[in-house]
Amino acid sequence: MSKAEISRMKPPLVPLATLIGRELRGGKVEKPIVKYGQAALAKKGEDYFLAKPDRERIAGDPSTSFSVFAIFDGHNGISAAIFAKENLLANVLSAIPQGVNRDDWLQALPRALVAGETSGTTVTFVVIDGWTITVASVGDSRCILDTQGGVVSLLTVDHRLEENAEERARVTASGGEVGRLNVFGGNEVGPLRCWPGGLCLSRSIGDTDVGEFIVPIPHVKQVKLSNAGGRLIIASDGIWDALSSDVAAKSCRGLPAELAAKLVVKEALRSRGLKDDTTCLVVDIIPSDIPVIPPIPKKKQTFLSSFLSGKKSQSANKATSKLSAVGAVEELFEEGSAMLAERLGKDFPSNQNPGTFKCAVCQADQPPADNLTANSGPFFSTVSKSSEGPFLCTTCWKKKDAMEGKKPSRSLVAL
Repeated sequence: MSKAEISRMKPPLVPLATLIGRELRGGKVEKPIVKYGQAALAKKGEDYFLAKPDRERIAGDPSTSFSVFAIFDGHNGISAAIFAKENLLANVLSAIPQGVNRDDWLQALPRALVAGETSGTTVTFVVIDGWTITVASVGDSRCILDTQGGVVSLLTVDHRLEENAEERARVTASGGEVGRLNVFGGNEVGPLRCWPGGLCLSRSIGDTDVGEFIVPIPHVKQVKLSNAGGRLIIASDGIWDALSSDVAAKSCRGLPAELAAKLVVKEALRSRGLKDDTTCLVVDIIPSDIPVIPPIPKKKQTFLSSFLSGKKSQSANKATSKLSAVGAVEELFEEGSAMLAERLGKDFPSNQNPGTFKCAVCQADQPPADNLTANSGPFFSTVSKSSEGPFLCTTCWKKKDAMEGKKPSRSLVAL
């Protein structure tokens, strides 16, 4: 039998994307395996991490499992980082109605992650449910996604005033000042800071002593992976001040998560030395039939390809903010605005306990007389508007104008 005849007898090849689509429609795609590793080196001892890979939405039902990972980088002490580590997950879960199905849970999660103010820490908070990843962040810790295509995607936004023009505009519009530290002789040194207070971040959890311009409302992004899986690298700024997203991802490809985290920290130390607390979580989201994420094969470089890759490296920082190739990652949700009425919605659960209201930001129970709606203010003067939720406690309401980039209101409108 000739080769041509044998070729005609073979079934036609089916593209991988078609096979994945068939599996998804048939409901045969199983939940991935989640493996993680952690490594750290302490300089000031203000970094903390959270790793809970086996949580359940419904106790005793493994089919409702999800995973939570977080990095907390404290400043001016450790109390805020410790408090956030111990309480933030509970605050988020309390903001989601009980007994909802998985689709409603995933839809409610980005809004619930807006809840949770405590007292000076950055947070990068990651929830993994199946192939869906939801990331909330305030400050300058970072979460990147490295997919099987070798494309590195940034899932967080840096809230350093030096890097973020939108946040500089919000702070100045609401009455704050942005500038560098003045030393003797009028010379300005160091990064851009928010005054009063002098913090170089525009968003963090806590920092109540530096004024209302530093707000706790996070950037939230939700994406869905294909069933090829991917790797997350979640780390404090001690890593990212030393390594770019691409370098961090490439330094540990093909290695188990535990070893990968140690290698990222080692690479940061080799690059910059120990200048700050350096904490890294590596989380692998792996198809159930593949024990480890395979390494991405290196392409052979010709002179021309080497020249072109050199050109591409000049725009590497811009590329990391883009999502991976079509079919690898699907963006479901992204929002970074600090407008509470838009972020939380009017149907945000507010009165969990009879006779009280729950603050939508700090989650504290408050008596009705002390509550203010996120919709109140000069643009919402009618009784019907001012009585709609979500509700804020007095402390969080005082920060509302700064969150939204507005000058402080002249008076508070009580319910």
